[in-house]
Amino acid sequence: MRVGVIALLQESNTFLPEPTTIRQFEEDVLLVGEPVRQHFAEAHHEMGGFIAGLDEAGIEAVPIFAARALPFGTIAAETYERLIGTMFETLQQAGPLDGVLAAAHGATVSQDHADVDGHWLARLRSHVGTKVPIISMIDPHANVSPAMIEACNATIAYRTNPHIDQRQRGVEAARLMARTLRGEIQPTQAATFPPIAIDIEQQNTSEPPCANILNLANQMLQQPKVLSNSLVLGFPYADVSEMGSSTIVVTDGDHNLAQSLSDQLAAQIWDRRHDCVGEHLDVDGALDRAMQLEGPVCLLDMGDNVGGGSPGDETRLVLALHDLKVADAFVCICDCESVQAAEQVGPGAQVVLRVGGKSSACSDPPLEAEFNVVSLSDGRFTEPNPRHGGFTDFDQGPTAVVRTAGGLTVMLTSRRMVPFSLEQLRSAGLDPASFRLIVAKGVQAPYAAYKSVCQHFIRVNTPGVTCADMRQLSYRHRRKPMFPFEPETTWVPEASASIS
Repeated sequence: MRVGVIALLQESNTFLPEPTTIRQFEEDVLLVGEPVRQHFAEAHHEMGGFIAGLDEAGIEAVPIFAARALPFGTIAAETYERLIGTMFETLQQAGPLDGVLAAAHGATVSQDHADVDGHWLARLRSHVGTKVPIISMIDPHANVSPAMIEACNATIAYRTNPHIDQRQRGVEAARLMARTLRGEIQPTQAATFPPIAIDIEQQNTSEPPCANILNLANQMLQQPKVLSNSLVLGFPYADVSEMGSSTIVVTDGDHNLAQSLSDQLAAQIWDRRHDCVGEHLDVDGALDRAMQLEGPVCLLDMGDNVGGGSPGDETRLVLALHDLKVADAFVCICDCESVQAAEQVGPGAQVVLRVGGKSSACSDPPLEAEFNVVSLSDGRFTEPNPRHGGFTDFDQGPTAVVRTAGGLTVMLTSRRMVPFSLEQLRSAGLDPASFRLIVAKGVQAPYAAYKSVCQHFIRVNTPGVTCADMRQLSYRHRRKPMFPFEPETTWVPEASASIS
């Protein structure tokens, strides 16, 4: 048997004015054929899980296409057409397939297609026909659409945020495919779309309310006909009609049971909707709290969450730290111009820099100060352990570490880098444990790595295109009414079969 393996992965922040172009995919992953296997086989990623699970079952994995870019703006129309053209041209050349394992993010938007994942999965279904099973993986930050559900026999989301179970879920999908091809099961799925968007601040799966809902989902898996279920948290930074949370249940040939159980799981989200709204602590409140705690303390800069598509150069927190003269503080900022200025003078020299605040999405001015250049590096590092996103090898471009006389350490990068790994600091000769305060431009993703060093985490509701209080963002296409935007929204599961 031959099973195709395909991936198209990007989280699109539609509030950014700049589009995602083919260059961002080329800088991360853009592969066809056998190089797909070589890149992902050992990765902590669902694609690696697909390949390992198929090998375990004695099924030939046929690597077809893989494209991935860091979260950023809406994908340019010509970029998406190029990606899709390459995907289906390579698929055509792959020959007959008995099944397809597809890695789709679920929150991808292009200039021509608000529901990119529904579009390419539906086209995949049309290409392979109705008799070839398609099982897809999605990120729990997906905005699930009926088109995505209708195109696939089964859809499985990661169960962790931070995402550290991607490879495990990929193996699960491959095993489900093997059982399907052997005729042991007939996966049938249903989804429910309650009118609620879970605050990004409340999306850690090891904490309430998500931990409570997942406990109930795990209990549901004990039922004989239930093959899989998923709590999908949603991605609030894509202004599309599908934006919001959802649930998916896959059963063995029983659609009515799948729908009933999916409704039950969605009702658990709805019953906890008031717990799904974040604290939204501002910068002053966060720093007051942090200064009372023993370090290292991690300040999560939610408004400049690179993992949600932000530019990574918002300065609200770094300006506050500099004004307060907080010693032993660290922040990473994407600023190619400042890296080049540091390179010109070299390590040990003093230089006046205007740090950050240069992107169109930044709401605050640069930090202008005199810095000592501590070190320069190529910005490449490796993370050996499972971390959010399944990334292993990183390249943030030429990097400079600079420090003010007051003890504020700034890592300047040429490329945006999500704080997935402490090796980012160590590769530049920094000891994360030596800092009292560490600013991480993320919300949940840094936990997987930073919890080994930081005793406390404080989420800070900074401004930006990933502002935690999504009620501050200007939506044009989201569903209405929807909680928490319209707090008096009412809902019953029977009304959730489709998105209107």
